[in-house]
Amino acid sequence: MKIMKTHFVTVVVLGIMVFLVGCNPKNNSDSTELAIDQNEQKFDDSKIEGDTEFAVAAADGGMLEVQLGKLAQTNSTMANVKAFGQMMVDAHGKANEELKTLAAQKNITLPTTLSDKNQNRYNDLAAKTGKDFDNAYTEFMVKDHKDDIDKFKKEADKGNDADLKSWAAGKVATLEHHLEMAKQAEAAVDKLN
Repeated sequence: MKIMKTHFVTVVVLGIMVFLVGCNPKNNSDSTELAIDQNEQKFDDSKIEGDTEFAVAAADGGMLEVQLGKLAQTNSTMANVKAFGQMMVDAHGKANEELKTLAAQKNITLPTTLSDKNQNRYNDLAAKTGKDFDNAYTEFMVKDHKDDIDKFKKEADKGNDADLKSWAAGKVATLEHHLEMAKQAEAAVDKLN
């Protein structure tokens, strides 16, 4: 009888745990995942679902660029790296506001905080200072802008929403300029090592 009670209690506890996990939305703390889920519900099977995914990724990446640019102001020891960081704050801050306005017009949900992945990237860089920060930050900025250019060109070429396509196309030249500036900052950092 005691064994049956133990099994019964175990089954009940497991059942409650499964219920609680099932009721908890996927990645509840990840604002980007929540935005993707909300957009899927609104735009599922529509021709702009891919555009909404681009908008969410662009918003997440833009927030990261701004936050890392601010971090460069305190963690970098090089004037050109700080200047590059400030350029990221200004340019991506403006682009983020444009995207927010456009998304609001289209009823597209954007993340309000960094995705878990980008928060981890931020935390990793926040733990570094001086040369370590400058190396990691400029290297990441070069890689990130290469990736961004590819994503923005893809949206500009293959997106279905005319307004998002136009917005993405209008940002490609700026991102290419940022890539060149990031490469120059990375070269300057490499000279000091």
